[in-house]
Parts: sequence; structure tokens; C-alpha cells
Amino acid sequence: MTTRPLTPPPLQGPTAKERKYDRQLRLWAANGQEALEQAHVLLLNSGPGVVGVEILKNLILPGVGSFTIVDENNVVEEDLGINFFLTDDSLGKSRASETCKYLRELNPDVNGYPVRSSSASFLQDLEVLERYNLVLFVAPGSVDRHFEITADFCIKRGIPLFQIHSIGLFSHFSVQLADGFPIVDTHPDPASTQDLRLLQPWSELQEFMHSKTNDLDSLSDHEHGHVPYLLLLLHFLYDWKRSHEGRPPSNYREKKEFKAFIEGKARTKNPEGGEENFDEAAAAVLKSLNEPSLPSGLRAIFDELDDILIVQDSPNFWLIAKAIRQFYSEHNALPLPGALPDMKAQSKDYIQLQNIYKSKARQDVQEVIENIRSMEKSQARKSPIDSKEIEAFCKGAAFVKLIKGRPLPTSVNHPSALRVKSLFRELSDESSLFPIYIAFLAYDVMISAPSHHQSLENLKHFASQIIADFAAIAQDVDEASQDAIIARVEPILQELIRADGAELHNISALTGGMVAQEVIKVVTKQYIPVDNTCVFDGITSKTGVFRV
Repeated sequence: MTTRPLTPPPLQGPTAKERKYDRQLRLWAANGQEALEQAHVLLLNSGPGVVGVEILKNLILPGVGSFTIVDENNVVEEDLGINFFLTDDSLGKSRASETCKYLRELNPDVNGYPVRSSSASFLQDLEVLERYNLVLFVAPGSVDRHFEITADFCIKRGIPLFQIHSIGLFSHFSVQLADGFPIVDTHPDPASTQDLRLLQPWSELQEFMHSKTNDLDSLSDHEHGHVPYLLLLLHFLYDWKRSHEGRPPSNYREKKEFKAFIEGKARTKNPEGGEENFDEAAAAVLKSLNEPSLPSGLRAIFDELDDILIVQDSPNFWLIAKAIRQFYSEHNALPLPGALPDMKAQSKDYIQLQNIYKSKARQDVQEVIENIRSMEKSQARKSPIDSKEIEAFCKGAAFVKLIKGRPLPTSVNHPSALRVKSLFRELSDESSLFPIYIAFLAYDVMISAPSHHQSLENLKHFASQIIADFAAIAQDVDEASQDAIIARVEPILQELIRADGAELHNISALTGGMVAQEVIKVVTKQYIPVDNTCVFDGITSKTGVFRV
């Protein structure tokens, strides 16, 4: 009986969803995509409403789960020239319904819901905001007091809030996050994430080093030129410590001396005239031979833990952070990420070295997991934290960031004195774009004023009032300085009056792209979002970011 060779099973190709979202999955991976698909974004639209629709466009295309548009206006002739999600057939119909209909065509996987209502009516019961993961508030609308109430509710309930303006050639958006908004996956530069632990080698790494370097001088040129540079560094560190009372090179002078010592050990009478692995070892001395230290961002999180009581329903973030703090206190080091840089080495040696680092990283993660499971048991938590979430936190622990959100200022709720002083220094710089923010703040006040009249004189009056209030908070700001600031704000005020509340589609489209990018960062909790205000000057095509 003859036997036929078994045919290997066909390779599993990417799913339709993976093909559809291939590029963005490379940016925020499957867990980021899942968070986006579970999000429900609320748009409180007002004015021409173009920038809000453009933001949604850029969220719908990558697959946000659901969106709701609140807009009380009907479609008019002016809308057709600036809003690409309306047609002639839309005239006289609800703008919320029409834009929602055409936006849904961009991605059938996304749910869209129109609500024909003013923002003020929709928010009579603020509890309605609990249904949404994020709120987009397009100004000027029912401002200024109304926005303040909404912002206050959102920050207390931990609902991210974006305020957006787009008028004429200028635009602005501000991001309001909760007081402690954690970003675990900040996507740092890969080169900066490598923790080689050369000053704290564990037994498996030391054994492998000795097996490869014990008889270094007798190796052939090929073998000598392919010893991984990490092992060379460890080997020569032993030699250095023997002649320096057991101390590694600790300052710049000693590290330069150690670097020269390594360079002198390289063979030069070989066909290549040198050895790349020794060059790599010498280049790594200054950046790799440093005592472990706690990054400032993580230190702030550990300090915050002193004021947080971990209970049954505490967020996963704080439970994991506590376990990692415990790990750090016991080992004077964070869990090993396990990543290795590229290096000159034979494949089998590199793979073995890689396995040693990965094995150590798994051991560290397992220790953190065991600490967490013990805490979960003592608190009778209903469900355990996913091990993948714990592993991701451990790998990126050195770069975790806790954003300290703050309430967004309004004309009646100004920034703190410290922030105002800093912003006044910003205004002393003639290249600063901060006057755009002042101008929009004044425009909101003018729109909100009883029986308001839109004129440059009125707008300038409100801007002067805001600047005077800021000056009173900052103190030590003379009238001449205030007059200079007003003079710098006035050209922007002129453009806002000229535009008469109208949006330019290209400015709103660009702003919509910027805001959508920040929304995705907040929803996926990946990368670091703007903190906390961004303005755009369409005349000079420049942006400015400020913390107000």
C-alpha cells in the first residue's frame, strides 16, 4: 500500500475586516480597533455645522461604532455650498437627518442616529450624556453658561469633551479629559523602549555570556566578529569591575575610558579591517550602561496611588499600577520589556539571546499577574483582568502617562493665576498664535450676550474685557502690555466679523481631520492627545498648542 504525502493545510489569509482596516490596524492594532468600534460619539452641532460633520467623516471611515448628531436646523441654500454631505434634495429637511444619511454611506458597519433638537433642549437632563463615550461640542452654540454646565458634568463623570470653533480662516479646538486619564500605549520610539538590564544581569544571561566569551581570544575571526555586542559588553564589564573595586563605569569620563577599552579589543588584522560587533558595543556604552531609574511619568502614577483606595470596582489601570509598584519596590527595576535591538550575530546566537530576554520578560509579567490575582481575590472582584492587558502595561510601563485633565476655561471660568501668567508670557511672543484663542473666547461671549449685536466694536470690547480679567489674575501686567495684546488680537477679530459666523470648507475639513485624530487617541487610549488646546491660522497655515 502506497502512502501519499499529506498536503499541508492552506494558509489562513487576512479576514475581510483585516483587509478593510489594514493600514490603521498597523497604527493602533486590534485592541485599538475594538475600542473604536465600541465607541458612541455625540455631536452637538451648531452654526453652519461643517466642522462637526467633517470630524465624524474622519471617524466613520476607520470604523467608529456609532454616532449621534444633535442639530435643530433645516438645510438652507448656504449649506449646499460648504457641506459635502448635503444635496439639492436636502433643502428644507432636517440637517441632522440628511447629514446622518449621507455619512452612513461611507461605512455600512457604522450606526448613525439623527436628533432634531437644539443642544439646550437635548441637554435639559444632563444624564443623557452617560450614553456616550465622547462629546463633540461645536461652538458658538448655546454658550457660554450652557457650555460651562455641560463641561462640568462631563469632567465629573469622566466623559471626554471636545469644544470646536471654525469661523472664516481660523479654527480652534480644546480637549477636556478627566483629572486622571491614563494612556498605557503611548507608542514611544522603539529605540527608547529597549531595557537591556546590563548592570543587573540575571543568571541565564550571565551563563550564556560566559559560554560565548570565556575563550574569546582563541575564536576564529568569523566567530569573534559575530559575538553579540550585549555579551561583549557584559564580558568586558567583568574585566572592568575587577580593576575598579567591583564598580561599573558610572560617569562620562569612565564611560569614555571603557569605550576606548572595548575599541582596543577589536581585531583589525582581518579581511574587514575591523569588527562591526565591537563597534556596536562601543556605541552602546553611553546609552546602555545606566543605573535603572523610575521615569517621571510613572513616578507620578506611583505617588498618586498613595491617595487611591483600591476596591472591588477600581479601574484595571490602578490595580495593575499597584502591582507594578510592588514589583519595582522588590526588584528596583520595572518588568523587563523583552525586546532586543538588531545586532551583528550568528542567527542561532541571536535567537538564543532573544529567547533568554523573552523568557525573563514572561517571568516578570507572571510575577505581576500573581500579585494582581492575589489582590483580586482579596477584593472579591467579579472578573479577573485579562492577562494581555497586564502584559501590555508591563511592556510599556516606563512610558505610561497619566494626563491630568482640567476644566476648560470660559469667559466666566478663567484659567488659574499660574496658567494665566504663563499665557501672558506666550502673548509677549509676536509669533504666538494664542490671540486666536482669545478672539474665539470673545466671540462666544458676544454671541451669548442678551440682544447681542455682531460688530467689530462689540467684539473688541469683549476681547478687551477678557484680557483685562486675565491681567487682573496674572497681576503685574501694565496697561501698555494689555493694549499691545489687544492690537495683536484685533486682526483676528476683524476676520471673525467679516466671516459673520460662516465656515470655509477647506479650513473646517482640515480642522475636522485634526480633531478626529485626537478623538481616536482618546477613544483607543493610545498615543498622547493634545494637552489641551490647539488653534489653526489658515492665513499662515500654522498651528499652536497651549495648555489653558
